[in-house]
Amino acid sequence: MGRPRNSRINEKLMTKTLVIAEKPSVAQDIVRALTPTAGKFDKHEDHFENESYVVTSAVGHLVEIQAPEQFDVKRGKWSFANLPVIPPFFDLKPVDKTKSRLNAVVKQAKRKDVTKLINACDAGREGELIFRLIEQYAGGAKPLGKPVQRLWLQSMTPQAIRDGFGQLRSESQMQGLADAARSRSEADWLVGINGTRAMTAFNSRDGGFFLTTVGRVQTPTLSVVVEREEKIRKFVSRDYWEIHGAFQAEAGNYPGKWFDATWKKPPPGPDGVPDPEQRADRVWNEGEARAIAEAARGKPATVTEESKPTTSASPLLFDLTSLQREANSRFGYSAKTTLSIAQSLYERHKALTYPRTDSRALPEDYLPVVKETMAMLAGSGMKHLAPFAKQAIDGNYVKPSKRIFDNAKVSDHFAIIPTLQSPSGLSEAEQKIYDFVVRRFLSVFFPSAEYQITTRISTVEQAGKKYPFRTDGKVLVKPGWLAIYGKEAQDDEKEDDKDGKRLVLVKPGEIVKAESVDPKGLKTRPPARYSEATLLGAMEGAGKTIDDDELREAMQEKGLGTPATRAATIEGLINEKYMLREGRELIPTAKAFQLMTLLRGLGVEELSKAELTGDWEYKLAQMEKGALSRESFMREIAQMTEHIVKKAKEYDRDTVPGDYATLQTPCPNCGGVVRENYRRYSCTGVAGALEGCGFSFGKSPAGRTFELAEAEALLRDKHVGPIDGFRSKAGWPFTS
Repeated sequence: MGRPRNSRINEKLMTKTLVIAEKPSVAQDIVRALTPTAGKFDKHEDHFENESYVVTSAVGHLVEIQAPEQFDVKRGKWSFANLPVIPPFFDLKPVDKTKSRLNAVVKQAKRKDVTKLINACDAGREGELIFRLIEQYAGGAKPLGKPVQRLWLQSMTPQAIRDGFGQLRSESQMQGLADAARSRSEADWLVGINGTRAMTAFNSRDGGFFLTTVGRVQTPTLSVVVEREEKIRKFVSRDYWEIHGAFQAEAGNYPGKWFDATWKKPPPGPDGVPDPEQRADRVWNEGEARAIAEAARGKPATVTEESKPTTSASPLLFDLTSLQREANSRFGYSAKTTLSIAQSLYERHKALTYPRTDSRALPEDYLPVVKETMAMLAGSGMKHLAPFAKQAIDGNYVKPSKRIFDNAKVSDHFAIIPTLQSPSGLSEAEQKIYDFVVRRFLSVFFPSAEYQITTRISTVEQAGKKYPFRTDGKVLVKPGWLAIYGKEAQDDEKEDDKDGKRLVLVKPGEIVKAESVDPKGLKTRPPARYSEATLLGAMEGAGKTIDDDELREAMQEKGLGTPATRAATIEGLINEKYMLREGRELIPTAKAFQLMTLLRGLGVEELSKAELTGDWEYKLAQMEKGALSRESFMREIAQMTEHIVKKAKEYDRDTVPGDYATLQTPCPNCGGVVRENYRRYSCTGVAGALEGCGFSFGKSPAGRTFELAEAEALLRDKHVGPIDGFRSKAGWPFTS
């Protein structure tokens, strides 16, 4: 006997909604939140399912854009003849590493009983793109044609997720964000692919293959490092003097440093910045320094003192960039290492929240979760930190505060904090990073540290002239959040405050004596090279170097790259031999200088400027609001791409103007002077000669640019090496 007819009708009506999250952990959170209202879910290999919903997830980007077959050139793609490549539309291709996950998601999307989709990817531009590309790929030649709604979550508490399902956004509401996401992705492709192929074609003109990569984020980042190195190379050290005194009071001795009470900050120099070396306590002439010391030495001095209390709040919670910067400074970890440790603590140990975030605040509804986290930490086996968590609970430290809980400061993710899971079996590096995050989490709820700051001025009067000496004292009155860091914090304090000490007492009206006063000769030092910590800071604040207010505003949240991509950008520059990592320093190579010379010389320096990203971010923000069309933005990008290729293609001079070196070693043929130009080191002849003898050698054999010291060694010793980094015509790396 067949089934009753109405049962088949019911079967037909049993349609389901597919929810696609960006990460497996979010899919699990959604399932947990929906279970009480939508019923129990069954767990399958790549998805969860109940009567109403199928919930699955991507693992970040599963699909990327590529030029369609008929518009892309495989053979001869590195020649100017085939540039620029500006396809009228883009095809999609699966990301190799995650093909099986993509197939699993597509299979669910194509199910007959799935009639609606919900985009539950992260609440931001990249989350929008991840979903839209999967949906497009699932449709193939024709659109999938199933209605889409958008889940917009800034908090992952079960209630916030349920509320989000109650306020789904329509596809048309998200159109501006989707347009901006696609435009950013296509613009990066156009500029990166065409820029790289054009610069490679230019550099490979003399034969060989000289891969020269450029990109919207990597090239301005490299430019920051090269500009700093140029400053270091051009730096000329200057002598200056400070005058140090030791003063005898009844209660004991204390030091003081002379300063000019009438000193004013100098006007801006030619680069628009005041000379940072000019300071009130520096003298630029030894005679003057000696005269001040002799006038004050052994003389009585009157003392005035100003004392005021001051407080210092804990730093904000970590986002990824601040965690990477501080782990680099504290432990010497590279940005890539810190990211992979934090990722492991998030994915494997479930001990930290999602690390790839640019937010340092928590959602406003997170207060109860934070209290639970405190309770977990108070009961954990971490003897060095559990008492502080207990103190926070007993003292009711966890209270609403805009500094910590602020929806306006939460992007598609919130700050990195410990989860409710107490981890075990951590490696030494994982334990260090976990501790680091827990301490920061605890300290942000603790009271500010309180200090007493004293400024003492001891003035010697001699022959109608006043010679003031300044002494600063800083005394920690209440440690507040610093207690969590213990001795470590005191050591940091000492390092930061050379004057961080308790001063001996001077009674009101007491006259002290300048026992010894001596000039101390010092030298100005060049700016420091970038470490990963300081370069991440420069990338994050790339907008700070931009003059245009609107562009700076657009970049304020963005900087160069995103927290998730900055580590990969730095590693990419090292892999492409644009930078070397020596200890904690990042040093640009000859290849990096050559690229900057090329971009400046060809007149396409916009590729190396943070303004390019600022301009894009500003326009994409306009597009998100519906104030700029995707078509007009992409038209501009196509014009810029054509301009870059045209400049490189039409450049017809032999060399590119630049700041070139002269070698110390003479020409082996005629003893003349050997100078660098864009492509070669060439003999320019002996003094007085009109031209050289014709001797020269290429700067970049097989795509590997000689460092200055290597060129010098080659000329002097007739050989150099073995050195690596060469590439064959087929693009294979080799050592020679």
